[in-house]
Amino acid sequence: MRNDRVWLFDLDDTLHNASHRAFTELNASMTAYIETHLGLSTDEAVALRHRYWTRYGATLTGLQRHHSVKAAHFLHETHRLPGLEEHLHGHAHDLAALRRLPGRKFLMTNAPLAYAERVLAAIGLLGVFDGLVCIEDMSCFGQSRPKPDARMFRMVLARLKLRPERCILVEDTLIHQKTARGLGLSTVWMQRWLRRAGAARLHRRPVYVSRRVRSLAALLRSPQF
Repeated sequence: MRNDRVWLFDLDDTLHNASHRAFTELNASMTAYIETHLGLSTDEAVALRHRYWTRYGATLTGLQRHHSVKAAHFLHETHRLPGLEEHLHGHAHDLAALRRLPGRKFLMTNAPLAYAERVLAAIGLLGVFDGLVCIEDMSCFGQSRPKPDARMFRMVLARLKLRPERCILVEDTLIHQKTARGLGLSTVWMQRWLRRAGAARLHRRPVYVSRRVRSLAALLRSPQF
């Protein structure tokens, strides 16, 4: 039965430590874009970026809905990130664990495809997945619908012909897992790079989280999956 499982892996802070460098540069790039194209001050741009990310799961969604920003232009301009690969690193045991993990494996990220491919190539995971589901694939009626939008989850599952009860979402972001669990998926909370959240919070497992792990290798040892 384990071979029938389908794994949906997040990218940033799940497969690599995005908080170390990538997120800092991405946030700065998005802030600069908002300043330039919306004519806001730095403080105003930071507040707007954070508000849209909190409300929609992605800054892009808010910019599309409220400012008619073109997704392709925003993603291209904000994800240039020269020198990104120099600050990324993979873990040999994680790579080995992913290759041995029974079942099909997909990447499911709110990041754009070009960025995802750069990161996966840099950490040695590019050839591991059966498919990449990126923010370009998460749209409905011309509007971005990234995680945690339940409509997007249903749409992706239908497109890939996946049964929710066979799927396991591996994520660092709890709100994404809450939506997935409500749709019938199992959920794994990756905590390797979440020490910044505080030890007390990390030891509490919400009811919608099936399991907490600190490495991908731990997935191989779980009888639950």
